[in-house]
Amino acid sequence: MKNWEKMKLGEVCGFVRGPFGGSLKKNIFKSIGYAVYEQQHAIYDQFEDVRYFIDEKKFNEMKRFELYPGDLIMSCSGTMGKIAIVPENVKKGIINQALLKLSPSKRVSNIFLKLWMQSQSFQDSLKEYSQGAAIQNVASVAILKNIEIPLPPLSEQQRIIAILDEAFAGIAKAKANAEQNINNAKELFESYLQSVFENKGEGWEEKTLGEIADVEYGYTDKSTEGGDYRYIRITDIDKNGELILEEKKYIKHSKEAEGFLIEENDLLMARTGATFAKVLLFNGNEPSVFASYLIRIKFKGRIENELYWHFTKTKSYWEQANRLQSGAAQPHFNGAAVKQVIFSYPKAAKEQKLLIEKFRALSAETKKLEIIYKQKTNDLEELKKSILQKAFSGSLNYDLYDSCDSHDGVGKKVSKSL
Repeated sequence: MKNWEKMKLGEVCGFVRGPFGGSLKKNIFKSIGYAVYEQQHAIYDQFEDVRYFIDEKKFNEMKRFELYPGDLIMSCSGTMGKIAIVPENVKKGIINQALLKLSPSKRVSNIFLKLWMQSQSFQDSLKEYSQGAAIQNVASVAILKNIEIPLPPLSEQQRIIAILDEAFAGIAKAKANAEQNINNAKELFESYLQSVFENKGEGWEEKTLGEIADVEYGYTDKSTEGGDYRYIRITDIDKNGELILEEKKYIKHSKEAEGFLIEENDLLMARTGATFAKVLLFNGNEPSVFASYLIRIKFKGRIENELYWHFTKTKSYWEQANRLQSGAAQPHFNGAAVKQVIFSYPKAAKEQKLLIEKFRALSAETKKLEIIYKQKTNDLEELKKSILQKAFSGSLNYDLYDSCDSHDGVGKKVSKSL
């Protein structure tokens, strides 16, 4: 770390914490005018999507909070410590109460400063000095100004930036490849399901759900206290049609609720919301009741529930669900619509069970691949953190080899020394 200095953050950049919340009440906002930048702009590193505006008079009153190209903004509450650099073409505007503005001096590159603020060492300092039990808030500006930053000369800062750019480009490519592999595995499974239900064999039947099943609406619970029954809601179904085990809600036992008790392998379909038309094959391990925004599908004959559950993951099912749904802003899939869904299935129970075994085996392999590639993305994130930490301790002397596979984009050896 030759020629590096230890300086206080307040010595290398200016600080402006956003105004008190009372200065920016919603009744003063306009549909056009000067932008009011929020936490989302720091969190997602974007400045185009602006929800709130103020007029020129209010802007001039709050000129101290104006953003300029090259400034940094940092989120200060809840999702804390996310940093973005203000771009050249930014719309004129101010920060709100949940942001901190940093204006770098000529001694520090704004990119170098952003990278350092993303490092574990700064993020740990931020958490250490932060306040608030339920929702964390960044400590006072006076405390933040005293955090020490290791500062090399500007030429060295630029060299570190160039090295990190190269390393992070490789990591980003590797992550993109891993995520694409996850998508490919899912698509392969879904394509296989589609081909099975589309290419019906001998002894298959094609019926509407109304011909072969009954549908039941769930239970409306009005109590405010917990109880012995888990209350299964639409929010308890994940994007894969499986039961979410966290954030459970419980309700009291009652004679009325007993009529809505769920049995093992019951089919429950979300009628609306983000999980619209998703179907859950219930496998909970505690007494549970299903809520009113769910529909239970009960087959009248010898049809395996799990077979229909796999069918609901096919393109054919979703084409029907989207065609039969009602509601513009929020899609709805009611009982009458569900009964119109066309389902093709083998009549023989033995053939149904054989298909289910095949689906289970392929699903297990798909999940194994997902776990492997998700672990790779986690490892790549840890690698990025490690490189950042080394960069700002002056010990960046690393080789980036294939931490996953050569096709993941980290196969090329990158050797740099500081």
